[in-house]
Amino acid sequence: MSDHVPPPDDGWTLHDPETLAIDPDALDEAVAYARLHDTSPDQVAYDFSNTHPWDESEGELGHALGPMPDRRGSGAGVILRQGRPVAEWGDTLRVDHTFSVAKSFLSIVAGLAWDRDLIEDVHDPVGEYVDDGGFGGRNAAITWQHFLQGTSEWEGTLFDRPDSVDRNRPVGRDADELGEQGDRELRDPGEYWEYNDVRINRLALSLLRIWNKPLPRVLAHEVMDPIGASSRWEWHGYYNSDVLVDGTRMKSVSGGGHWGGGLWIPARDLARVGHLLLSGGEWGGNQLLSNEWLNLATDPCPENPNYGSLLWLNTDRELWPSAPASSFAALGHGRNVVWVDPEHDLVAVLRWLSSEEDEDGRAPLDAFLARLLDAVE
Repeated sequence: MSDHVPPPDDGWTLHDPETLAIDPDALDEAVAYARLHDTSPDQVAYDFSNTHPWDESEGELGHALGPMPDRRGSGAGVILRQGRPVAEWGDTLRVDHTFSVAKSFLSIVAGLAWDRDLIEDVHDPVGEYVDDGGFGGRNAAITWQHFLQGTSEWEGTLFDRPDSVDRNRPVGRDADELGEQGDRELRDPGEYWEYNDVRINRLALSLLRIWNKPLPRVLAHEVMDPIGASSRWEWHGYYNSDVLVDGTRMKSVSGGGHWGGGLWIPARDLARVGHLLLSGGEWGGNQLLSNEWLNLATDPCPENPNYGSLLWLNTDRELWPSAPASSFAALGHGRNVVWVDPEHDLVAVLRWLSSEEDEDGRAPLDAFLARLLDAVE
């Protein structure tokens, strides 16, 4: 693994791919494929008029609670090899929404808390750390690990959104597994995996309470400033997500863009964070995030082996058959991708890649990765 790190924007230059054992023609083909298969703006509109998954009569739950960019950007991307930029397309300096890529940033913030013993054990009940009324009754058994792996089954309402709004959400599951559309009975914590933004926001609020400071400030001080990220990224909450923490009013951020808010960030900054994950949390000789945490975060969830602790995994090469089983990613609606491949010392950031099958019937992300890896192997 190279000890080189991506430079700040004022020193950002593309390297000759051949000097890094990359076929430039094959690399150009991968980039051309990504450009050809980006998501048209009308496919990803910022529309919150009907986000309740099953019941249109509850459409009032669909309106935005937080800010959103006026418009989304066009397709863009960055490829790093051994920490060096070898390809770039589109506007990689543009601040754009990442949607659920923000969830992986919550994993980083949780890892920083674990490294500092603010969380002693991920198997501890969250209610032993957070006393704000959110962990009584059946919720008392929920651990940090349950939240991080998407198996908490937390029940309640947070910032005017009930957890039921995202129950049976068909993200990361085969539709046949969901059965009839509609509400479902909750299982015990740890028994059922579900992609649920209300529960993710409950995790974000819990992390805020143990840090006693806004999570964007934690991220900036512990990660983004040390890795030379720009000052343009933003992490928003909702208009109604202000809470009191030790008598001080703070904004609790959202872990996605389901109802607005979320993480807005340039592609280059995403690439820097991807390289931090690739390098086991080390940056320029400084261990910003422990390798032990990253090993834990990439340990498959028993209820969904393609998911770790808020990171998507390629267990048994199921998600991306063309990529190594050891690769993993932060994924967001749109599709926004931060793909990390330790085996080949690669990071790929893609903004607004299509999720529709291509002309060969392949998922565009896997088809892109196949082309990228052909350039390396």
